[in-house]
Parts: sequence; C-alpha cells; structure tokens
Amino acid sequence: MYVVGVTGGIGSGKTAATDFLARLGITIVDADQASRIVVEPGQPALHAIVDRFGERILQEDGTLNRRALRDIVFSNDQARRELEAITHPAIGDELRRQIQDSDSDYTVLVSPLLLEGRQKDMTHRVLVVDVPGEIQVARTVNRDQVPMEQVEAIMRAQLSREERLARAHDVVTNDGPLERLHQQLEQLHQRYLELARRHGG
Repeated sequence: MYVVGVTGGIGSGKTAATDFLARLGITIVDADQASRIVVEPGQPALHAIVDRFGERILQEDGTLNRRALRDIVFSNDQARRELEAITHPAIGDELRRQIQDSDSDYTVLVSPLLLEGRQKDMTHRVLVVDVPGEIQVARTVNRDQVPMEQVEAIMRAQLSREERLARAHDVVTNDGPLERLHQQLEQLHQRYLELARRHGG
C-alpha cells in the first residue's frame, strides 16, 4: 500500500485537505482519531494508564478524563514520557491496522506529529499543508476559542515551519480561497495515483 503522510502546524488546514482527498475516494487514516480509539474503555492502553496514574484520570462512566490527565502530564516531563511509552506503540499498531485495511488507490496518514516521531516511517511521501504563523494563530483562536498564548505554546512544541518544509516532498499553501487549495491537491492526487501504480508494480 502506497502511503502519503499529511501534516502541518496547528490551524494549517489539514482537515480541509484530507476532506477533499476523501471526496476523491482516498482512505484517510487519522492519528488523532487513533489516539482516541486506543484509550476507549476496555482497551489495554487505558488499563495501563490507570495502573500508572490511578483512577483519578477516569470519569464516572469509565472513560478517560483527558483534562485530568493533561493536567498531570503538562508540567511533568517524566509523566509525559511514561504516558507516551504507553500510548505511542498502541497508536502505531492502530494506524498500521487501518492502513492494512485500506482499499483505495493510495492511503493518506494524517498526523500533526508525523515528523516529530516514528509515524513518518509508515509513509512513502510527505505532504505539508503550509500557512504563515499569523494565520495559524488567528484560525486556531477563532476555531477553538482559546487564548493566543496557548496557541503559540502549542506551535512552539511542534516542529518549526522551516523544519517541516525542509522535510516535505510536497507542499500545498492554504492561505487563500479553498478552491486554490483544492486545485493544488487535485494535481498532487493525480501524481500520487501514478506513484501508487508504479509502487504496486
């Protein structure tokens, strides 16, 4: 299976890009979605998180209290590393399972942290959705109703725009009308179909 990794900073428009590719019949495997699946009640990763951090990170209905867990690990690097040691392998397994189940001509793996960890190893090519930093901040503040400082802190935790662009095979810019983004993606879609055909031999 030929896999294109899609990434970009917060507020760059990854969802707008992958929604368009999905309409073209391409399977979208979403790392954020996988990260929620692996901590659902009954999942081994949730049991391991409770073993490590205690029942206080559960809500009354047995689901993960994300805010409580975030409060614990946000300012504690050791706790964050221990959480990642539990969740990252489980997320990787879930992503591989979904990629394996895909039956589209190629598959897209979308992840905000594609280039920060090992998820890039599952892909053959990397597409970055790029926008200037000030647009990232404005979009995210408006969309999520969060303070500007919080958005800027998230951006600092991600790869810099320059690093992301340096590691991309392909780049689409998303600082204008949606139609322009779609035009760029349509061209890349045709290229990916050809690359997938060659890959399949």
